[in-house]
Amino acid sequence: MNNIKRNVIITADGSTTIEMDGWNEHYHSTHGAISEARHVFIQNGLTYWKSMNVKAEVCHLLEIGFGTGLNTWLTYIASQDDDVVMNYTGVEAFPIDSELVSKLNFTKQISSDHASIFKEIHDVKWNERAKLSKLFFLEKMTKKTEEVDDTNLYDLIYFDAFGARVQPELWTTSIFRNMFTALKFGGVLVTYSAKGSVRRAMIDVGFVVERLPGPIGKREMLRASKKN
Repeated sequence: MNNIKRNVIITADGSTTIEMDGWNEHYHSTHGAISEARHVFIQNGLTYWKSMNVKAEVCHLLEIGFGTGLNTWLTYIASQDDDVVMNYTGVEAFPIDSELVSKLNFTKQISSDHASIFKEIHDVKWNERAKLSKLFFLEKMTKKTEEVDDTNLYDLIYFDAFGARVQPELWTTSIFRNMFTALKFGGVLVTYSAKGSVRRAMIDVGFVVERLPGPIGKREMLRASKKN
């Protein structure tokens, strides 16, 4: 994948994404990168988890597909008024380079006040834990999705891997069994995908799965819970 050319393009809501040349695949929805991230991961992931865990003091969050850092940055912004310690782990097998990062326009689109944090997120060294604020800690890990082998560690998972059309191996029963094992009981996984095969794989490993309205350009998305 490191040999594939990547180009920064503008999506329908004015925010940028990265296009994988020759794959017809993008890091975020071409209907709106920020719109998709807010809807799938912040609204139906983080905000939902908070509503179900109002007394929680700590949230352990795993992102599969750190990519552009957009989900991390939006999570940081959404967490600033909370008293919850956020331990954020981002997994990425093929980190993007600083030249591509410099072309992303997220901070110009929604919050220049947090532009320095977006830069700091990308400046954090890989495979080292860093403190971004009093309550927000980030560790970016260079590993493959199938190498995630944690047990009962995470409260919330953002599953933001490339689509099943180009990387079907990331949407299998085996992968979701690892995700189920990595989640605590009561934990939640959210993803933009709504494929029937993905939903069935989740159910096969024990998840209780909801179909939810999708972001702009998609009819549905999935939220999977590890029930007690």
